[in-house]
Amino acid sequence: MSSIVDNIKNWWRTLFRTWINEYCLVFSDLGVLLFFLALPLAYPVTYTLIYNPELVEKVPMAIVDNSRTAESRELARMVDADQYTEVSGYAVDLGEARRWMKERKVYGILVIPEDYAKKIGRKEQAVLPLYCDMSLLLRYRSVLFAMTDIQLQLGADIRTNTINNSPAAFVSSAMGNTVDTESFFLGDVTQGFASFIMIGLVILILQQSLILGILMLGGGSRERRRKNNGVDPEAVKGPVSASLLGEAFCYVTIYMPLTVYILHYVPLMFSLPHYGEAVDYLLFMLPMLFASVFMGQMLRPLVVERESSFLVFVFTSVIFLFLSGLTWPRYAMSPVWFVLGSLVPATWGMQGFIGINSNEATLGDVSTPYMMLWVLAAAYYILAVIITRQANSYDLRHYKVPSVP
Repeated sequence: MSSIVDNIKNWWRTLFRTWINEYCLVFSDLGVLLFFLALPLAYPVTYTLIYNPELVEKVPMAIVDNSRTAESRELARMVDADQYTEVSGYAVDLGEARRWMKERKVYGILVIPEDYAKKIGRKEQAVLPLYCDMSLLLRYRSVLFAMTDIQLQLGADIRTNTINNSPAAFVSSAMGNTVDTESFFLGDVTQGFASFIMIGLVILILQQSLILGILMLGGGSRERRRKNNGVDPEAVKGPVSASLLGEAFCYVTIYMPLTVYILHYVPLMFSLPHYGEAVDYLLFMLPMLFASVFMGQMLRPLVVERESSFLVFVFTSVIFLFLSGLTWPRYAMSPVWFVLGSLVPATWGMQGFIGINSNEATLGDVSTPYMMLWVLAAAYYILAVIITRQANSYDLRHYKVPSVP
Protein backbone atom coordinates (compact mmCIF):
# COMPACT_ATOMS: atom_id res chain seq x y z
CA MET A 1 0.00 0.00 0.00
CA SER A 2 2.81 2.38 0.85
CA SER A 3 4.48 1.70 -2.50
CA ILE A 4 1.30 2.74 -4.32
CA VAL A 5 1.16 5.97 -2.31
CA ASP A 6 4.84 6.59 -3.02
CA ASN A 7 4.27 6.04 -6.74
CA ILE A 8 1.39 8.49 -6.72
CA LYS A 9 3.47 11.07 -4.85
CA ASN A 10 6.35 10.54 -7.25
CA TRP A 11 4.01 10.97 -10.23
CA TRP A 12 2.68 14.30 -8.99
CA ARG A 13 6.15 15.42 -7.91
CA THR A 14 7.45 14.69 -11.41
CA LEU A 15 4.57 16.57 -12.99
CA PHE A 16 5.15 19.78 -11.01
CA ARG A 17 8.94 19.61 -11.24
CA THR A 18 8.72 19.12 -15.00
CA TRP A 19 6.26 22.00 -15.23
CA ILE A 20 8.70 24.38 -13.52
CA ASN A 21 11.75 22.93 -15.26
CA GLU A 22 10.14 23.38 -18.67
CA TYR A 23 9.68 27.08 -17.99
CA CYS A 24 13.44 27.34 -17.45
CA LEU A 25 14.18 25.46 -20.68
CA VAL A 26 11.76 27.57 -22.72
CA PHE A 27 12.83 30.99 -21.44
CA SER A 28 16.53 30.18 -21.67
CA ASP A 29 16.26 29.12 -25.33
CA LEU A 30 16.20 32.08 -27.74
CA GLY A 31 15.13 29.91 -30.68
CA VAL A 32 12.13 28.52 -28.84
CA LEU A 33 11.14 31.98 -27.62
CA LEU A 34 11.25 33.15 -31.22
CA PHE A 35 8.57 30.61 -32.16
CA PHE A 36 6.60 30.63 -28.91
CA LEU A 37 6.37 34.41 -28.63
CA ALA A 38 7.61 36.35 -31.66
CA LEU A 39 5.87 34.23 -34.29
CA PRO A 40 2.35 34.33 -32.73
CA LEU A 41 2.73 38.04 -31.97
CA ALA A 42 3.98 39.09 -35.41
CA TYR A 43 2.36 36.73 -37.93
CA PRO A 44 -1.32 37.70 -37.41
CA VAL A 45 -0.51 41.40 -37.68
CA THR A 46 1.75 40.92 -40.72
CA TYR A 47 -0.74 38.75 -42.60
CA THR A 48 -3.66 41.07 -41.86
CA LEU A 49 -1.70 44.10 -43.06
CA ILE A 50 -0.89 42.26 -46.29
CA TYR A 51 -4.57 41.43 -46.89
CA ASN A 52 -5.71 45.04 -46.30
CA PRO A 53 -7.63 46.56 -47.98
CA GLU A 54 -9.88 43.55 -47.88
CA LEU A 55 -11.46 43.98 -51.32
CA VAL A 56 -9.80 43.86 -54.73
CA GLU A 57 -11.00 47.07 -56.36
CA LYS A 58 -10.41 48.86 -59.67
CA VAL A 59 -9.39 45.80 -61.67
CA PRO A 60 -8.02 47.07 -65.04
CA MET A 61 -10.24 46.13 -67.99
CA ALA A 62 -10.08 46.61 -71.76
CA ILE A 63 -13.10 47.59 -73.85
CA VAL A 64 -13.50 46.42 -77.44
CA ASP A 65 -16.27 48.72 -78.70
CA ASN A 66 -17.49 47.43 -82.05
CA SER A 67 -20.79 49.30 -81.70
CA ARG A 68 -19.45 52.86 -81.25
CA THR A 69 -22.84 54.24 -80.25
CA ALA A 70 -24.16 56.30 -77.37
CA GLU A 71 -25.41 53.12 -75.69
CA SER A 72 -21.99 51.45 -75.88
CA ARG A 73 -20.24 54.54 -74.53
CA GLU A 74 -22.70 54.64 -71.62
CA LEU A 75 -21.92 50.99 -70.89
CA ALA A 76 -18.17 51.73 -70.89
CA ARG A 77 -18.71 54.64 -68.47
CA MET A 78 -20.63 52.35 -66.12
CA VAL A 79 -17.75 49.84 -66.16
CA ASP A 80 -15.26 52.60 -65.37
CA ALA A 81 -17.44 54.04 -62.59
CA ASP A 82 -17.97 50.72 -60.83
CA GLN A 83 -16.24 50.09 -57.50
CA TYR A 84 -14.55 46.90 -58.68
CA THR A 85 -13.40 47.76 -62.22
CA GLU A 86 -11.85 50.54 -64.26
CA VAL A 87 -11.34 50.96 -68.01
CA SER A 88 -7.64 51.00 -68.78
CA GLY A 89 -8.02 51.40 -72.51
CA TYR A 90 -10.07 50.84 -75.66
CA ALA A 91 -8.64 48.12 -77.90
CA VAL A 92 -9.05 48.19 -81.67
CA ASP A 93 -9.96 44.52 -81.79
CA LEU A 94 -10.01 41.41 -79.60
CA GLY A 95 -6.48 40.46 -80.64
CA GLU A 96 -5.02 43.68 -79.25
CA ALA A 97 -6.98 43.27 -76.02
CA ARG A 98 -5.63 39.75 -75.60
CA ARG A 99 -2.08 41.04 -76.02
CA TRP A 100 -2.75 43.52 -73.24
CA MET A 101 -3.95 40.67 -71.05
CA LYS A 102 -0.84 38.60 -71.77
CA GLU A 103 1.27 41.61 -70.82
CA ARG A 104 -0.71 41.94 -67.56
CA LYS A 105 -1.93 45.39 -68.48
CA VAL A 106 -5.56 44.31 -68.05
CA TYR A 107 -7.28 41.36 -66.35
CA GLY A 108 -10.62 41.49 -68.13
CA ILE A 109 -11.94 42.16 -71.64
CA LEU A 110 -15.47 43.34 -72.44
CA VAL A 111 -16.50 43.05 -76.09
CA ILE A 112 -19.43 45.20 -77.21
CA PRO A 113 -20.82 43.71 -80.44
CA GLU A 114 -21.83 45.77 -83.48
CA ASP A 115 -25.55 45.13 -83.02
CA TYR A 116 -25.58 46.05 -79.31
CA ALA A 117 -27.54 49.32 -79.66
CA LYS A 118 -29.72 47.88 -82.45
CA LYS A 119 -30.86 44.94 -80.31
CA ILE A 120 -31.60 47.17 -77.35
CA GLY A 121 -33.67 49.42 -79.60
CA ARG A 122 -35.60 46.39 -80.89
CA LYS A 123 -36.24 45.16 -77.34
CA GLU A 124 -34.12 42.07 -78.05
CA GLN A 125 -31.55 40.45 -75.80
CA ALA A 126 -27.99 41.72 -76.30
CA VAL A 127 -25.06 39.45 -75.47
CA LEU A 128 -21.79 40.93 -74.17
CA PRO A 129 -18.79 38.55 -74.38
CA LEU A 130 -16.62 38.87 -71.28
CA TYR A 131 -13.10 37.45 -71.01
CA CYS A 132 -11.64 37.13 -67.48
CA ASP A 133 -8.19 36.27 -66.21
CA MET A 134 -8.66 33.25 -63.92
CA SER A 135 -5.10 33.18 -62.55
CA LEU A 136 -6.38 34.89 -59.39
CA LEU A 137 -9.93 34.19 -58.29
CA LEU A 138 -10.15 37.45 -56.34
CA ARG A 139 -9.76 39.46 -59.56
CA TYR A 140 -12.30 37.25 -61.35
CA ARG A 141 -14.71 37.71 -58.46
CA SER A 142 -14.42 41.51 -58.66
CA VAL A 143 -14.96 41.55 -62.44
CA LEU A 144 -17.93 39.19 -62.14
CA PHE A 145 -19.51 41.26 -59.36
CA ALA A 146 -19.09 44.45 -61.39
CA MET A 147 -20.60 43.01 -64.57
CA THR A 148 -23.50 41.46 -62.68
CA ASP A 149 -24.33 44.79 -61.03
CA ILE A 150 -24.08 46.61 -64.38
CA GLN A 151 -26.24 43.99 -66.10
CA LEU A 152 -28.98 44.33 -63.49
CA GLN A 153 -28.82 48.12 -63.59
CA LEU A 154 -29.01 48.19 -67.40
CA GLY A 155 -31.96 45.82 -67.37
CA ALA A 156 -33.80 47.95 -64.81
CA ASP A 157 -33.12 51.15 -66.79
CA ILE A 158 -34.35 49.62 -70.06
CA ARG A 159 -37.55 48.36 -68.42
CA THR A 160 -38.16 51.75 -66.84
CA ASN A 161 -37.70 53.54 -70.17
CA THR A 162 -40.02 51.07 -71.87
CA ILE A 163 -42.74 51.64 -69.32
CA ASN A 164 -42.30 55.42 -69.41
CA ASN A 165 -42.82 55.40 -73.16
CA SER A 166 -45.92 53.22 -72.96
CA PRO A 167 -49.55 54.10 -72.14
CA ALA A 168 -49.05 52.48 -68.75
CA ALA A 169 -46.48 55.11 -67.70
CA PHE A 170 -48.61 56.12 -64.74
CA VAL A 171 -47.84 52.80 -63.02
CA SER A 172 -44.10 52.95 -63.71
CA SER A 173 -43.33 54.01 -60.17
CA ALA A 174 -44.93 50.84 -58.90
CA MET A 175 -43.11 48.61 -61.31
CA GLY A 176 -39.76 47.02 -60.48
CA ASN A 177 -38.04 43.69 -60.75
CA THR A 178 -40.44 40.77 -60.86
CA VAL A 179 -38.38 39.00 -58.23
CA ASP A 180 -35.77 40.75 -56.10
CA THR A 181 -33.31 39.33 -53.62
CA GLU A 182 -31.75 40.80 -50.51
CA SER A 183 -28.39 39.43 -49.39
CA PHE A 184 -27.15 39.11 -45.80
CA PHE A 185 -23.46 38.25 -45.53
CA LEU A 186 -23.33 36.50 -42.18
CA GLY A 187 -19.93 36.38 -40.52
CA ASP A 188 -18.27 38.61 -43.14
CA VAL A 189 -20.38 41.69 -43.75
CA THR A 190 -17.63 43.43 -45.72
CA GLN A 191 -17.07 40.38 -47.98
CA GLY A 192 -13.38 41.02 -47.32
CA PHE A 193 -10.58 38.54 -47.84
CA ALA A 194 -8.88 39.22 -44.50
CA SER A 195 -12.18 38.81 -42.64
CA PHE A 196 -12.62 35.47 -44.39
CA ILE A 197 -9.18 33.90 -44.12
CA MET A 198 -7.54 35.44 -41.03
CA ILE A 199 -10.20 34.20 -38.61
CA GLY A 200 -9.26 30.62 -39.50
CA LEU A 201 -5.60 31.20 -40.25
CA VAL A 202 -4.82 32.43 -36.72
CA ILE A 203 -5.84 29.01 -35.37
CA LEU A 204 -3.32 27.31 -37.67
CA ILE A 205 -0.67 29.84 -36.60
CA LEU A 206 -1.27 28.92 -32.96
CA GLN A 207 -1.01 25.21 -33.66
CA GLN A 208 2.04 25.36 -35.92
CA SER A 209 4.05 27.76 -33.77
CA LEU A 210 3.33 25.60 -30.74
CA ILE A 211 4.36 22.40 -32.51
CA LEU A 212 7.49 24.04 -33.93
CA GLY A 213 8.64 25.17 -30.50
CA ILE A 214 8.01 21.72 -29.01
CA LEU A 215 9.93 20.04 -31.83
CA MET A 216 12.84 22.42 -31.35
CA LEU A 217 12.92 21.63 -27.63
CA GLY A 218 12.80 17.93 -28.51
CA GLY A 219 15.68 18.34 -30.94
CA GLY A 220 17.76 20.03 -28.25
CA SER A 221 16.98 17.21 -25.82
CA ARG A 222 17.96 14.65 -28.44
CA GLU A 223 21.29 16.38 -28.96
CA ARG A 224 21.99 16.32 -25.23
CA ARG A 225 21.15 12.62 -25.12
CA ARG A 226 23.73 11.87 -27.80
CA LYS A 227 26.39 13.60 -25.73
CA ASN A 228 25.41 12.00 -22.40
CA ASN A 229 25.00 8.29 -23.10
CA GLY A 230 21.31 8.53 -23.99
CA VAL A 231 20.34 10.60 -20.94
CA ASP A 232 19.20 14.22 -20.96
CA PRO A 233 20.78 15.86 -17.88
CA GLU A 234 18.35 18.78 -18.01
CA ALA A 235 15.24 16.57 -17.95
CA VAL A 236 13.38 15.61 -14.78
CA LYS A 237 13.55 11.90 -14.01
CA GLY A 238 10.21 10.24 -13.41
CA PRO A 239 7.19 8.70 -15.13
CA VAL A 240 6.89 9.69 -18.78
CA SER A 241 3.15 10.29 -18.44
CA ALA A 242 3.74 12.85 -15.70
CA SER A 243 6.60 14.51 -17.56
CA LEU A 244 4.57 14.98 -20.74
CA LEU A 245 1.61 16.37 -18.82
CA GLY A 246 3.87 18.76 -16.91
CA GLU A 247 5.35 20.01 -20.17
CA ALA A 248 1.83 20.44 -21.59
CA PHE A 249 0.77 22.59 -18.62
CA CYS A 250 3.84 24.76 -19.18
CA TYR A 251 3.16 25.30 -22.88
CA VAL A 252 -0.58 25.90 -22.45
CA THR A 253 -0.06 28.50 -19.69
CA ILE A 254 2.44 30.30 -21.93
CA TYR A 255 0.01 30.25 -24.85
CA MET A 256 -3.14 31.34 -23.06
CA PRO A 257 -2.15 35.06 -23.00
CA LEU A 258 -1.07 34.76 -26.64
CA THR A 259 -4.45 33.20 -27.46
CA VAL A 260 -6.24 36.16 -25.89
CA TYR A 261 -4.08 38.54 -27.92
CA ILE A 262 -4.58 36.71 -31.24
CA LEU A 263 -8.25 35.86 -30.92
CA HIS A 264 -9.49 38.99 -29.15
CA TYR A 265 -7.25 41.98 -29.78
CA VAL A 266 -6.09 41.31 -33.35
CA PRO A 267 -9.70 41.26 -34.68
CA LEU A 268 -10.38 44.48 -32.77
CA MET A 269 -7.25 46.14 -34.18
CA PHE A 270 -8.24 45.44 -37.79
CA SER A 271 -12.05 45.50 -37.45
CA LEU A 272 -12.36 41.83 -38.34
CA PRO A 273 -15.54 39.89 -37.47
CA HIS A 274 -15.71 39.57 -33.70
CA TYR A 275 -19.14 38.71 -32.35
CA GLY A 276 -18.73 35.78 -29.97
CA GLU A 277 -18.28 35.81 -26.22
CA ALA A 278 -14.70 35.71 -24.98
CA VAL A 279 -15.51 33.04 -22.40
CA ASP A 280 -16.86 30.71 -25.08
CA TYR A 281 -13.90 30.84 -27.45
CA LEU A 282 -11.30 30.78 -24.65
CA LEU A 283 -12.87 27.65 -23.18
CA PHE A 284 -13.05 26.21 -26.67
CA MET A 285 -9.35 26.89 -27.26
CA LEU A 286 -8.28 24.96 -24.14
CA PRO A 287 -8.64 21.47 -25.71
CA MET A 288 -7.28 22.91 -28.97
CA LEU A 289 -4.03 23.88 -27.25
CA PHE A 290 -3.74 20.56 -25.39
CA ALA A 291 -4.38 18.58 -28.57
CA SER A 292 -1.71 20.60 -30.41
CA VAL A 293 0.79 20.09 -27.57
CA PHE A 294 0.28 16.34 -27.42
CA MET A 295 0.45 16.12 -31.21
CA GLY A 296 3.80 17.92 -31.08
CA GLN A 297 5.03 15.60 -28.34
CA MET A 298 3.98 12.62 -30.43
CA LEU A 299 5.95 13.94 -33.43
CA ARG A 300 8.96 14.93 -31.31
CA PRO A 301 10.89 11.64 -31.66
CA LEU A 302 11.07 12.29 -35.41
CA VAL A 303 13.38 15.26 -34.74
CA VAL A 304 17.00 14.32 -34.09
CA GLU A 305 18.40 17.87 -34.31
CA ARG A 306 16.99 21.29 -33.54
CA GLU A 307 17.12 22.33 -37.19
CA SER A 308 15.09 19.29 -38.24
CA SER A 309 12.01 20.86 -36.68
CA PHE A 310 11.82 23.30 -39.61
CA LEU A 311 11.36 20.41 -42.04
CA VAL A 312 8.38 19.04 -40.12
CA PHE A 313 6.91 22.54 -39.79
CA VAL A 314 7.24 23.41 -43.48
CA PHE A 315 6.02 19.99 -44.62
CA THR A 316 2.90 19.99 -42.48
CA SER A 317 1.79 23.64 -42.66
CA VAL A 318 0.52 23.61 -46.25
CA ILE A 319 -1.06 20.17 -45.84
CA PHE A 320 -2.85 21.19 -42.64
CA LEU A 321 -4.12 24.36 -44.32
CA PHE A 322 -5.66 22.42 -47.21
CA LEU A 323 -7.15 19.76 -44.93
CA SER A 324 -8.70 22.32 -42.59
CA GLY A 325 -11.57 23.21 -44.94
CA LEU A 326 -10.53 26.87 -45.11
CA THR A 327 -9.57 26.77 -48.80
CA TRP A 328 -11.82 23.87 -49.88
CA PRO A 329 -14.99 22.66 -48.12
CA ARG A 330 -14.47 19.47 -46.15
CA TYR A 331 -17.76 17.94 -47.28
CA ALA A 332 -16.43 18.01 -50.85
CA MET A 333 -13.26 16.09 -49.94
CA SER A 334 -12.80 12.38 -50.54
CA PRO A 335 -13.27 10.15 -47.46
CA VAL A 336 -9.50 9.63 -47.11
CA TRP A 337 -8.69 13.34 -46.97
CA PHE A 338 -11.71 14.00 -44.77
CA VAL A 339 -10.45 11.50 -42.19
CA LEU A 340 -6.90 12.85 -42.35
CA GLY A 341 -8.22 16.38 -41.84
CA SER A 342 -10.18 15.21 -38.82
CA LEU A 343 -6.91 14.14 -37.17
CA VAL A 344 -5.55 17.70 -37.20
CA PRO A 345 -6.55 19.83 -34.16
CA ALA A 346 -6.57 23.05 -36.21
CA THR A 347 -9.33 21.62 -38.43
CA TRP A 348 -11.79 21.39 -35.56
CA GLY A 349 -10.35 24.54 -34.01
CA MET A 350 -11.15 26.55 -37.14
CA GLN A 351 -14.68 25.19 -37.40
CA GLY A 352 -15.50 25.93 -33.80
CA PHE A 353 -13.80 29.30 -33.52
CA ILE A 354 -15.29 30.62 -36.79
CA GLY A 355 -18.72 29.61 -35.53
CA ILE A 356 -18.22 31.39 -32.20
CA ASN A 357 -16.34 34.43 -33.45
CA SER A 358 -18.09 35.14 -36.76
CA ASN A 359 -21.60 33.71 -36.29
CA GLU A 360 -22.02 34.37 -32.54
CA ALA A 361 -22.42 30.70 -31.67
CA THR A 362 -22.15 29.49 -28.09
CA LEU A 363 -19.95 26.70 -26.77
CA GLY A 364 -22.98 24.40 -26.87
CA ASP A 365 -23.57 25.20 -30.55
CA VAL A 366 -20.06 23.98 -31.42
CA SER A 367 -20.17 20.95 -29.17
CA THR A 368 -19.04 18.55 -31.93
CA PRO A 369 -15.70 20.32 -32.65
CA TYR A 370 -15.26 20.88 -28.91
CA MET A 371 -15.65 17.19 -28.05
CA MET A 372 -13.51 16.13 -31.01
CA LEU A 373 -10.67 18.30 -29.73
CA TRP A 374 -10.83 16.60 -26.31
CA VAL A 375 -10.86 13.20 -28.06
CA LEU A 376 -7.79 14.17 -30.09
CA ALA A 377 -6.07 15.50 -26.98
CA ALA A 378 -6.63 12.21 -25.12
CA ALA A 379 -5.60 10.08 -28.11
CA TYR A 380 -2.44 12.06 -28.84
CA TYR A 381 -1.49 12.06 -25.15
CA ILE A 382 -1.66 8.27 -25.01
CA LEU A 383 0.29 7.93 -28.25
CA ALA A 384 2.86 10.48 -27.06
CA VAL A 385 3.45 8.49 -23.85
CA ILE A 386 3.94 5.23 -25.75
CA ILE A 387 6.17 6.73 -28.45
CA THR A 388 8.27 8.75 -25.97
CA ARG A 389 8.93 5.66 -23.84
CA GLN A 390 10.07 3.77 -26.90
CA ALA A 391 12.24 6.66 -28.05
CA ASN A 392 13.88 7.03 -24.62
CA SER A 393 14.63 3.31 -24.48
CA TYR A 394 16.13 3.48 -27.98
CA ASP A 395 18.37 6.41 -27.02
CA LEU A 396 19.63 4.58 -23.93
CA ARG A 397 20.56 1.55 -26.01
CA HIS A 398 21.86 3.44 -29.03
CA TYR A 399 23.94 6.14 -27.36
CA LYS A 400 25.20 4.12 -24.42
CA VAL A 401 28.98 3.99 -24.27
CA PRO A 402 30.16 0.35 -24.41
CA SER A 403 31.94 -0.80 -21.27
CA VAL A 404 35.69 -1.34 -21.47
CA PRO A 405 36.75 -4.86 -20.49
